[in-house]
Amino acid sequence: MPPGVSVMAEPADIAALYLSESARLRRKVARMVGDQATAADLVHDIFLRLWRRAEPLDGNDAAYLTRSARNAAIDHLRAERIRSDFVKGTVPEQHYAGLPSPHAVLEAREGLTQVDTAIRGLPERTRHIFLLNRVHGSSYPDIAAAMGISPSAVEKHMARALSALRRAVEES
Repeated sequence: MPPGVSVMAEPADIAALYLSESARLRRKVARMVGDQATAADLVHDIFLRLWRRAEPLDGNDAAYLTRSARNAAIDHLRAERIRSDFVKGTVPEQHYAGLPSPHAVLEAREGLTQVDTAIRGLPERTRHIFLLNRVHGSSYPDIAAAMGISPSAVEKHMARALSALRRAVEES
């Protein structure tokens, strides 16, 4: 495609521009990022954004694409540096927790079953207050207003619920 010819977001025009410029752009980006596959992905993204544009390019298409490729490579390298810095700031235990043993899974399930049984065993109003607070995140004053009771009554119900749950967990 001759320099200076504007490209509309027409599939045939973009395909021709892709055929004429993509190899050059992949080489340029690959030199910057050090990886052929990443370079190909970045160049494809550039052409996808170009295809989605509704207006024509202004000026030299090759210069626009070169600038876009350079910016895409810089953005990629910046994101990789941020990821790398994050990983360097973590300890090995944070990378992979490992799979729990079958025994640990069974114990966790049994613990959940005991807690669930304890919650189901609470008096209805206490259970309702507990679930509003701990599952739905409602505050004591909000619960009190919704149920037409005092905040201190909500506190007493919560204390009763937490005590029952503590006993259920300790008995296991």
